[in-house]
Amino acid sequence: MNTLQSHLPIQLETERLFLRPYQSGDGCLYYQISQRNRFHLARYESGNILMHLESEEEAERAIQGLIACSDAGEALFLGAFTKVNRIFVAQIYIGAANRALPEYEMGYIADVNQEGKGYVTEAALAALQFIFEQLDACRVRLECDDTNLRSLRVAERCGFVREGHIRENRKNSDGSVSGTLQYGMLRREFKG
Repeated sequence: MNTLQSHLPIQLETERLFLRPYQSGDGCLYYQISQRNRFHLARYESGNILMHLESEEEAERAIQGLIACSDAGEALFLGAFTKVNRIFVAQIYIGAANRALPEYEMGYIADVNQEGKGYVTEAALAALQFIFEQLDACRVRLECDDTNLRSLRVAERCGFVREGHIRENRKNSDGSVSGTLQYGMLRREFKG
């Protein structure tokens, strides 16, 4: 069976981007991403490690944790950067959901300064191609908050099919309540 560990990419490329796993020494970069996006991610990513980093040293320890997850074959975290000037634009998460099938889950976040430019969709499509072609996935799943219009539009532009809607299952930091949209994509549905 194909695993994340045996197929770790050195780099994925698209027309405008390159995606790479985080590596030792990325703590400074990861801390800057954290600080710049803290308010931007607060509603939808309150549990994300980026929300809780207090120093470059702590960010470097977080990077080491992400590398350990990749080495163990549990999850892969890819930074997406522009080819032209190497600006961080997004992060893509790939996790093993059901190794027996195999099924993977995917998630993404956009940098606050890079929203609306199509970068997340472009990065997500590259990740889907990697998942279906290199990891030989049967399906990929994705979840997003039902009020996160940008995220659900990325999912739908990529070709994910909405499979479920769990209503009012999460309490947000501002006290509001929202639900979870569940998406899936089968190998035969990927148009990569």
